[in-house]
Amino acid sequence: MKISIIGCGNMGQAYARSFRKYGLVQAEDLELVIRGEGRRSQLEVLGQVSNALNESIGTSDLVILAVKPQDFAAVAEDLAKVLRPSQVLLSIMAGITIPRLQQALEHKTVVRAMPNSPAQIGLGITAYTTGTELTMLQTVMVEQLLNSTGRAIHLADEAHLDAVTALSGSGPAYFFHIVQSMIDAGIGLGLAPHVANALVKQTMLGSYHLMEHAERTPAELIKAVMSKGGTTEAAFCVLSNEDLGGTLDRAITAACGRATELSGS
Repeated sequence: MKISIIGCGNMGQAYARSFRKYGLVQAEDLELVIRGEGRRSQLEVLGQVSNALNESIGTSDLVILAVKPQDFAAVAEDLAKVLRPSQVLLSIMAGITIPRLQQALEHKTVVRAMPNSPAQIGLGITAYTTGTELTMLQTVMVEQLLNSTGRAIHLADEAHLDAVTALSGSGPAYFFHIVQSMIDAGIGLGLAPHVANALVKQTMLGSYHLMEHAERTPAELIKAVMSKGGTTEAAFCVLSNEDLGGTLDRAITAACGRATELSGS
């Protein structure tokens, strides 16, 4: 298999590292197209690095488009010249729909995916959707590659990618915000910063694994922690009065709305 990755920021580099780590592609068969020279030295150990969209891209089985959405127009014309009909194009750009990709690149076999930042350490979740022109073999190839960065979920309806973007694409930032707020609260109560950091991070890690293995819903797990008249109940009185759940819902809905706006632009 031969793969080209156009744009090697955090996510493009995460794909390159995962593909090489699991032996899904050899260094000589992995082409990495970058705009600047800043990451060349760290990318050269993974594959063949270039600064141009040249004809060698046309020899790849899969082309991953990992540039920023605002840079798509700048690369579309040159990329369209080198793509071959038999190639699969995988885009991880937010807001650029499959029909728009197909039209701008004059290319039919297109997949659109939304990964999230934990893919950088092999613990991501990626939802993807395909154009109808892909064969089953091509779809399986894409899912296998996406699974190398964590887990992949196929969506039948591309419109659902806006909700995915809001929920899991932006989700790590919500989590980091809650973690930071809890650490700050601990420091405010007099704990040393390193103690507050350790308590909150291990609590988050342990709580996740408990949720994964306890075979109980989050609501049931909350009930198990919260005794009547206790400390957790006191905290939840504040969370309920401040409408934390409603705030998160409105925040995620706003992110979804923005994703939809970008898709229509």
